Amino acid sequence: MTRNLQYGRGLVWLRNDLRLRDNTALYRAAVSCGAVAAVFIACPKTWKSHDDGDPVVNFRLACLRELQESLAGRRIPLYFLEVASFDEVPSALQQIVRKLQIDAVFANAEYPFNEQRRDSAARAALQEAGVPIEYSTDRTLVPPGAVRTGSGDAYKVFTPFKRAFVSQCGATDFSPLPPPRQFDGDKGWPQWLQIAGAHNLVQTIPDTVRGYRALPQKDGKIFGWMPGEKAGARRLREFGEIIDGYEDERDFPAIDATSRLSPYLNCGAVSIRQCAQLALGLNEGRWVGGSEGISCWLGELIWREFYTHLLVAFPRLCKHQPFKPETDRVPWSGDELAFRRWCQGKTGVPIVDAAMRQLLETGWMHNRLRMVVASFLSKNLLIDWRWGERHFMNHLIDADFAANNGGWQWAASTGTDAVPYFRVFNPYSQSKKFDPRGEFIRRFVPELHELNDKEIHCPDSAADYPAPICDVAQSRKHAIEVYAALK
Repeated sequence: MTRNLQYGRGLVWLRNDLRLRDNTALYRAAVSCGAVAAVFIACPKTWKSHDDGDPVVNFRLACLRELQESLAGRRIPLYFLEVASFDEVPSALQQIVRKLQIDAVFANAEYPFNEQRRDSAARAALQEAGVPIEYSTDRTLVPPGAVRTGSGDAYKVFTPFKRAFVSQCGATDFSPLPPPRQFDGDKGWPQWLQIAGAHNLVQTIPDTVRGYRALPQKDGKIFGWMPGEKAGARRLREFGEIIDGYEDERDFPAIDATSRLSPYLNCGAVSIRQCAQLALGLNEGRWVGGSEGISCWLGELIWREFYTHLLVAFPRLCKHQPFKPETDRVPWSGDELAFRRWCQGKTGVPIVDAAMRQLLETGWMHNRLRMVVASFLSKNLLIDWRWGERHFMNHLIDADFAANNGGWQWAASTGTDAVPYFRVFNPYSQSKKFDPRGEFIRRFVPELHELNDKEIHCPDSAADYPAPICDVAQSRKHAIEVYAALK
């Protein structure tokens, strides 16, 4: 690590980048400063307004606790502060830099609309205090807006975006950055400080914050997920051993064939560069071609990039608005009872119910099934996709706004590059194709356990199991008519 000391004391403002290795802001601080501290500012009121649920907040705090231990080994103290909302962050940072005698602040850029407003206000507040802040690209491979059409516009369709990304950025060196060096001594960092507004800057990471409940943990796991950078790195290595079969097996929910890295990517316990490096290293540096499984997964990383780029290009996506304005005229049913049955996994459609129960029991859902249940809610039940988007944000341990919003608008045919409105997933055929022996259904809908492999997908009747909430064929026809009328 080459050092070019510009500042005495640096402060790393951590957000969803909770790792020691390949952390751009942490690296920049370590090479630029003689001493470094880190701070994490929890904003539970804002988190609630963004629909962050108990699973993602618990996982975030658990990852933060592991990171604090890792940073302590480098003699970098990690402070924790809880304020209510983003609005309080700029003044809190002002006080922190003054009391800790900070010369420069380093952070990794975040891209949703409210986060950008917070970061602009923080820059202004720190400038007032005479302290510079440097925002780095870290959550994406390239800065949003770096990939544009020949006329300079943002891409609205994924396939051309992917081609342009590979053409323009594919040869970029995405090698992960090294961890920060170990600093000498503690440089007199205090254990805690009083911040205006009766807030304390402390070095104790709580189990939860206001408005959230602490979820039970078993063997250190939350919903079966081991938090932290070490667990994320282990999962990435394990996925590298099976990645060649990704394209062939990724759609079968009974098989552990997907990366299951999303919770770690979301909170930043694993970086997007680390993922790209692993896959490109196994595929001889190729984004396209080579192993079909690896190139397919690399395409998924570009999808993640695409959805984040869209947030910056089209801020209305952060304001509960559809990308296609005309789809805001869809006469959604507003059926709250049907919505509750969907949420609880009691629709009477086995694959939908199994997927929704997987979400409630594990804080996660297989990607193929996310598409199936989203199509079922927004098309067959004609319930506003935003209801489903919010439910996912509340219950997913990998609740990432960009990916979740993009996925829901895709399924509901309201977004950019969305599935055509006349395409409605048939949950029964999806079930037969991707869970042919009913293994996944039996795991999460045990009341159907005794049915044979044919009956389990669409049972005529079963004890303790409801009749289908709707006629799939008729509701599909109705949804197509409703969407067609918008034109």
